[in-house]
Parts: sequence; C-alpha cells; structure tokens
Amino acid sequence: MLSEINDFQVIYIHCGKCDLCRGIDGLATLVKEEVHLDLFKKMSCFSFCGCHTDRFKGLAWRGMDSVCF
Repeated sequence: MLSEINDFQVIYIHCGKCDLCRGIDGLATLVKEEVHLDLFKKMSCFSFCGCHTDRFKGLAWRGMDSVCF
C-alpha cells in the first residue's frame, strides 16, 4: 500500500493524537464529522498518528474501495 503513495492526488494528515484502535468506520467518522472533509474524494489518503510517534494508521479511498492500512 505505501508503495502506491505517489498515486494519491491528496494526502491529509490529522494532527494530534488519535485512538488507533478505531477501525475503518471509526476513522471514516472522524474524517467526516470532526475534520469536515469529503471522505469519498477519489485518490485521497488520510493519515492518523497515535500516542506513540512511531505508529500511524491510514485510510485511503481509491475510487471503488476503501483501505485501512
């Protein structure tokens, strides 16, 4: 998944700590309700950082499918 990072048109980074135990639905809700961004913008990636700076989680929308990595 990370090898395809050049394919994304836009990458959003959520600043601050985020609960990385959230699944794909929890992260999608965070993007939609708290950040007020269009989750279904084609070729977009949303990155989230946890309490530890060496861990992150991403949510990617590539058109017909969404991926949590």
